Amino acid sequence: MVILITGSSHTGKTALAQKLLKKYEFPYLSQDHLKMGLIRSGFSTLTPEDDVEDIIQVLWPITREIIKTCIENKQNLVIEGCYIPFDYKKDFKDDYLKYIKFNCLIFSTNYINKHYEVIMKHASIIECRDEDDAKYCTKEMLLRENSLNLEKCIESNNEYTLIDNRYDVDIVL
Repeated sequence: MVILITGSSHTGKTALAQKLLKKYEFPYLSQDHLKMGLIRSGFSTLTPEDDVEDIIQVLWPITREIIKTCIENKQNLVIEGCYIPFDYKKDFKDDYLKYIKFNCLIFSTNYINKHYEVIMKHASIIECRDEDDAKYCTKEMLLRENSLNLEKCIESNNEYTLIDNRYDVDIVL
């Protein structure tokens, strides 16, 4: 089984991947680590500031082939990151798709408006985020990205977890 966890920044993708690691002993791959490895090694001209779509163009072909390899070897893996395309299904035959679970974590508008300070307070629980994070991760950005992700999930008939009243995310396998 390969579990894909995507969503906007700060929705808890990495925290959920850690939770699945502890609960099911499924290893996980962070697309942010893959991105930074490619950048720091000089194997890519990407920068951390590049547009998400540009980063998807580089990371998705690698991620896609990792998924295929895991399925072919009957291995479990959780892959988390913002760089999983919503039309990912087009890249896999049905024989592969039956072993892939996709879930997009989405904050509702209500949740962001009521809990923005809490979201920012928990931003460094798993990853060390710097002071510039608050400049980048504004309430407006979260509202825009989460709304867009919800639209894309509905359009592409992808599963999502809407975080509305309480943050209690758990994917049922």
